[in-house]
Amino acid sequence: MNFPVYKKYTNKLSFFKVTSPDSFEEIKITGNYYSIITIQAKILPERNFIEDLLKNEQGNWVEISAKEYDNKLNEVKTTKKLLL
Repeated sequence: MNFPVYKKYTNKLSFFKVTSPDSFEEIKITGNYYSIITIQAKILPERNFIEDLLKNEQGNWVEISAKEYDNKLNEVKTTKKLLL
């Protein structure tokens, strides 16, 4: 698999950039706020989440382009407040 891989939830409130089989970044939108979460998988549930995200057997995510991910990141940085 070639990394990074970009996905989003169908509700368009979380966007993912999977950078390796054990790490990803998530843009999470909550109302007028956003957060950027970086996960380096160290425990099994985190590894399982990344595997599920990549395989997408349940159809929970939609594949997106790097451009869509970057556009969303720029959009939230200019229109929403960072949740600390």
